[in-house]
Amino acid sequence: AIHMEDQVLAKRCGHRPNKQVVPTEEMVARLQAATRARKDMVIMARTDALAVEGLDSAVARCQAYVKEGGADCIFAEAVTTLEEYTKFSKAMPDVPLLANLTEFGSTPLWKLDELANVGVSMVLYPLSAFRAQSRAAEEVFKGILADGTNKNVEKNMHHRMQTYEVIDYMAYEKAMDAAASKN
Repeated sequence: AIHMEDQVLAKRCGHRPNKQVVPTEEMVARLQAATRARKDMVIMARTDALAVEGLDSAVARCQAYVKEGGADCIFAEAVTTLEEYTKFSKAMPDVPLLANLTEFGSTPLWKLDELANVGVSMVLYPLSAFRAQSRAAEEVFKGILADGTNKNVEKNMHHRMQTYEVIDYMAYEKAMDAAASKN
């Protein structure tokens, strides 16, 4: 899959002010180039036009991205109401619609069933784990700085075997051993 955006370069975070979008025709041309080049690839068109041009324009853009550009699905950025998602989904009923639920942004953190009820079929949590990891890392390094050792922060960490389970390390090791035995 590939996700293509309609912002100008250099792009800004979709939940920040002062974004700019390219003309609809330019984004359609970008999508057409991608559809000509694809083999087995889903093309998602993202629009930041809602905050810049308003709902009607953003929906019209997305319709062009699908009908003229060949996009397979839509990512409407910085949506602030469920009614806005309803307008996107009703305008393109057979097109998968993505909600971006990034914490501390413009879009409320709705539940999956609320989103499904208004036609959203995909949800992205782009920074949830990273934000939790970064907060945990900050606490670990504060502890190391304060104590001069990592011993007192071990309680906040996965044990080695827990980490291996999360990343399925043992399967990797078995595959490595099997490959080595063939040589």
